[in-house]
Amino acid sequence: MSPTPANQQAQSARRIGVIMNGVTGRMGTNQHLIRSIVAIRAQGGVLCSDGERIMPEPILVGRNAAKLQELATAHGIDSSRCTTDLDGALADPENIIYFDAQTTGRRFEAVKKAIAAGKHLYCEKPTAVTSDDAYELYKMATAAGVKNGVVQDKLWLPGLLKLRTLIDSGFFGEILSVRGEFGYWVFTGDTPVVPQRPSWNYRKEDDGGIIVDMLCHWRYVLANLFGEVKALSCYGATHIPTRLNEQGKRYKCTADDAAYCTFELAGGIVAHFNSSWVTRPRRDDLLTIQVDGTKGSAVAGLRDCVVQHESSTPRPTWNPDVPSTIDHYAAWSRVPDYQVFDNAFKVQWEMFMRHVVKDEPWKYDLLEGARGVQMAEVALKSWEQRRWVDVPEMN
Repeated sequence: MSPTPANQQAQSARRIGVIMNGVTGRMGTNQHLIRSIVAIRAQGGVLCSDGERIMPEPILVGRNAAKLQELATAHGIDSSRCTTDLDGALADPENIIYFDAQTTGRRFEAVKKAIAAGKHLYCEKPTAVTSDDAYELYKMATAAGVKNGVVQDKLWLPGLLKLRTLIDSGFFGEILSVRGEFGYWVFTGDTPVVPQRPSWNYRKEDDGGIIVDMLCHWRYVLANLFGEVKALSCYGATHIPTRLNEQGKRYKCTADDAAYCTFELAGGIVAHFNSSWVTRPRRDDLLTIQVDGTKGSAVAGLRDCVVQHESSTPRPTWNPDVPSTIDHYAAWSRVPDYQVFDNAFKVQWEMFMRHVVKDEPWKYDLLEGARGVQMAEVALKSWEQRRWVDVPEMN
């Protein structure tokens, strides 16, 4: 029997309205709209364990009506599903999920409105500018009885899924340390090459900075794979003092463009992550995570992962006076693609929709988002005070 065509599946799917606020931004457009919601619609919806399908019906919300219409036309969304009126979208009972990918400073008030309207919530991170606000959103959502979640996309990257498999299989023995290298060169605008990040990222007054951007990520990666962060030491830097904005005008960079953080994890594992928008990578990917254990080591990128077992570990001897006789790359082997890996953002969107409609298990709630904001605040405090700082428990 041939499979049911996607258009027939779509006709029989359970339709749910999804308000997508801030979708004209880079991440909102590419990862959340095109590679998640549009892709889910093209495949005939989200398949549930009972055979039912969930079909998201997006309504695009933003401040620029022309950009919204352009997006809708390009991706097969009816032009009537675009609006600059958030209150109107929230008032429609057919729209049961509110998603927020706005700049961080706009998120708190918009999410509060969505909670008051009884919508289930899914948010980009950071979920708020301060951990107090982020925690308040969690408490409000819990009191209102709405389901809620925060984007934690890196957990579903192929490279990190392979790391998870290695950990679960006991490959590493006792894990000793974790080292992460993240970043790339973001052009300043002083050359003909167009900067690949918006200028607000480099202004503290506009909630910019790599610490508030990336520490939320490292918190959930470390907590879900290796252990909760108990304490950290962070040094931030603004290496490039001025850049050119989108209009070609020079501005002062008031936010950090690099961060060097060491983490003490529960169980004694030590982790260190360098995050930088002013580095030129000489490694396999823009993000690599090396895990060293008593029985083996692994280096994971966004998609690939290589391993070196105890049995294939070379025995080097330090001698700087002669060329090395060991090819240190040759002793590593690639972990095979043991499954088909889907887009990480799309995978988490599907999980959240099944959680909302079918009440499937879900742990990536707004409390997790608040914990990420908290860790960024602790890192900023560590940098300011030039010392180790404990990360308080947040429940």
